Amino acid sequence: MLNIPQLLASELELQLRQVQNALELFAEGATVPFVARYRKEQTGEMNEVQLRSLLERYTYLTELEERKAVILNAIASQGKLNDELKAKIESCLQKTELEDLYLPYRPKRRTRATIAKEKGLEPLTEFIKSLNIKNAASVSLDEEAAKYISEDKGVKSAEEALKGAGDILAEEIAEKAELRTYLREYLLEEGIFVSRIKDEHPEGTTKYEMYREYQMRVENIASHNMLALCRGEAEKILSFEISFDEDRVLAYLESREIRSSLRQIRNFYQMTIKDAFNRLMKNSLIGEVVAEKKKEADIESIKTFEANLRELLLSAPAGMKPTLGIDPGFRTGCKVAVLDRTGQFLEYEPIFPHSGTQKRQSAAAFVDKIIKKYQIELIAIGNGTASRETDEFVGEVLQNIDNKPIKVMVNESGASIYSASKVAIAEFPELDITVRGAISIGRRLQDPLAELVKIEPKSIGVGQYQHDVDQKMLKKKLAETVESCVNYVGVDLNTASKELLTFVSGITATVANNIVTYRNQNGAFKNRRELLKVPKLGPKAFEQAAGFLRIRDSDNPLDNTAVHPESYSVVKAIASDLNINLKQVTEISSKLKKTDLKKYVTDKIGEPTLRDIINELEKPGRDPRAEFKYATFKEGIKEISDLKEGMILEGIVTNVANFGAFVDIGVHQDGLVHISQLANRFIKDPKTVVKVGQVVKVKVLEVNEKLRRIGLSMKAVD
Repeated sequence: MLNIPQLLASELELQLRQVQNALELFAEGATVPFVARYRKEQTGEMNEVQLRSLLERYTYLTELEERKAVILNAIASQGKLNDELKAKIESCLQKTELEDLYLPYRPKRRTRATIAKEKGLEPLTEFIKSLNIKNAASVSLDEEAAKYISEDKGVKSAEEALKGAGDILAEEIAEKAELRTYLREYLLEEGIFVSRIKDEHPEGTTKYEMYREYQMRVENIASHNMLALCRGEAEKILSFEISFDEDRVLAYLESREIRSSLRQIRNFYQMTIKDAFNRLMKNSLIGEVVAEKKKEADIESIKTFEANLRELLLSAPAGMKPTLGIDPGFRTGCKVAVLDRTGQFLEYEPIFPHSGTQKRQSAAAFVDKIIKKYQIELIAIGNGTASRETDEFVGEVLQNIDNKPIKVMVNESGASIYSASKVAIAEFPELDITVRGAISIGRRLQDPLAELVKIEPKSIGVGQYQHDVDQKMLKKKLAETVESCVNYVGVDLNTASKELLTFVSGITATVANNIVTYRNQNGAFKNRRELLKVPKLGPKAFEQAAGFLRIRDSDNPLDNTAVHPESYSVVKAIASDLNINLKQVTEISSKLKKTDLKKYVTDKIGEPTLRDIINELEKPGRDPRAEFKYATFKEGIKEISDLKEGMILEGIVTNVANFGAFVDIGVHQDGLVHISQLANRFIKDPKTVVKVGQVVKVKVLEVNEKLRRIGLSMKAVD
């Protein structure tokens, strides 16, 4: 069987020691963020991407080895396992290749071939195969087949006997691994996807118009095109197939299978090969190729979703300041929620600024009063219905206020889903759904990461065909992204919700709940060691989690840094050598830079960890996210009808796809900057130019009110 660690080292271009150590750490229950951050010596400083790739490939190969064992036992039990087949199976590196080898031995339902075998026609098949050699003597197949006529076995004629023998031979040919591999690769390299819109959908009536007469080589199809074809077919609007040169395929199969020069044998094989291809190979292999391209498209789409989600989760926080969260509305009014500087809900009031002059004045008086009462510093306005009108209204109120709060339009995608979720109900059981929405909008501005982790990632709205891709893979990858972001930023132990704590390395949902319960009963944590008093949070969980949890006012200043408790003794030694108090160690970055790290290397702590410690002490408790910026939408531009070609506007990137980026310019309909309009140079991947949450300037190229499409360009203002 395979030497998996050795193979992984070769495939991923790593040292064997790195692979073995990483796998040992994972086997002991270590998480990827923990290993990447605190076990650099063991892994040779492998980063999260490398570690996840290693873990993913290791899982695949482990499953492959388990499947090999099952297949080898199954074939051996049939008495058909020989050394050559065993060697082929044991050396397989891909599941498709393995299943091709197993196909002839896989238990089957009754097929035409098995029925022919039941009729005793297998010897006739073997006889015909024996004649398929060069210079074989001329024989009469009809005469030989006549020997198998049997009323008891249901063989009524020589023709029927030959047909049964052909069925057996066709199945054997169709199950040959080398032929299936060739045909699969041929379809992938030479096939062409061809799609057509169904007749019942007239031109111009569907969102799939570009696929009405669409052709694209299988190997070149973009992921979004592949997913669009699959969605269109699922919605029964279009159909697609793979077109290829069938004559060339049949010629290849004949060249591989026909050896005889006898016309009678050649004719028999030609008919059999054609039957094998059309009945047993063509549809199944096309299905496999479509599935493979769909899987590739899923992976590419999920990668884009991961990148967008990461940018959104790591969006710069406006900061934990007194905040007004406003969920705009016309008829039902605007829901206004007041949050304190820790994100705690204080007060709620509905206002109706869009329901006549009197109610607008009343709403303005309330907002003015609430801003002054709570010394509001931030105002978050949801970007849904009535957002621009509400933004304008708030702007009018702020004209009469000296210390003006920062007013920001906040993307509210997924807020309604959160509002009706079990998480929101548990947090605010007495509040209405709309109030919870306003609270969520306000918190998103204060700290996007802390609030967005409460929402199922695929509901946040930064994906591409997220409902069409492999949902199991999507859920796994997005959960990994959230975990990565949470641990990258770190979590305030004394303010974090249980939902946020769940994504901290080593902390389960049960332990997260226990942390919150302990905090509610005993007050704020005074230091990291106190975590060990939390029920079910043992030494292993503490090891995995402690470095990612922050305590701002701890009696140990290192508790508010990413320095792991296991390294505190080293920091104490450095402080002692510098003749300073531990509480001052974060204030002497100039001296720390000159520290000779080699002096503090131990068996467990090497230079990589020491470098991280010094970097952390230079900027203790820092937030690694970018500086907060926000877009200012142009006044007077509220609806798509207000747009004119040539306008230069400021907007914010809401989503990035493989074909371009979507930008919110404040008209309730995102505009598209096609990949060709992103910059004055060739762009292969939009993610190299823009990211979710980025503030950009765009020029309006096209406005189609009927289809609600807006074409934008960044190239024109680059």
